[in-house]
Amino acid sequence: MKRWLTAIAGFGLLTTWVIAGGLSVGSTVPDFTLKDYDGKDVKFSQLKGDVTVVLFIATRCPISNDYNERMKSIYADYTPKGVKFVFINSNSTEPPEEVREHAQKNGFRFTVYKDPGNVVADLFGAQFTPEAYVIKGDRIVYHGRIDDARTGPITDHTLRSALDAVLAGQNPPKPETKAFGCTIKRVKVS
Repeated sequence: MKRWLTAIAGFGLLTTWVIAGGLSVGSTVPDFTLKDYDGKDVKFSQLKGDVTVVLFIATRCPISNDYNERMKSIYADYTPKGVKFVFINSNSTEPPEEVREHAQKNGFRFTVYKDPGNVVADLFGAQFTPEAYVIKGDRIVYHGRIDDARTGPITDHTLRSALDAVLAGQNPPKPETKAFGCTIKRVKVS
């Protein structure tokens, strides 16, 4: 199937294949490169730990912005437990300076790395902001939403539950959930 889709990529269907593909729960995550606020290359292998959360976020997405305080809280609660976080902005419409200003304005105590050309979003198959991946060692053990409520009462703290399980040496109770939010604005393929 992949061979067929790759063959028709020359007819403008590569985006469909890339978006439909991506890593899934159980996949091994290869090393990849992001850009820091100064445009310097940073390897994932330099950022990851035994348990790592990769979170795709945005500056302009109202849904992603609704999660800013919750992301800060999760970061503050789980960093002392040894969890590493890699926040990524893959939107082609959001330049690096805007990403830096957004992080400063919102009081992020973490760096938001830029993914030029949405290469990393394509690798993961990420579609939305926010969208989370929990990686234990080199394997994805959780993929999906942060929780079940954009606003209002949260009844399922899905990402927290996944992290609690992994830190206790168990599998997440729900290894995959449906992420929701704004779509990642990808580079146009000509």
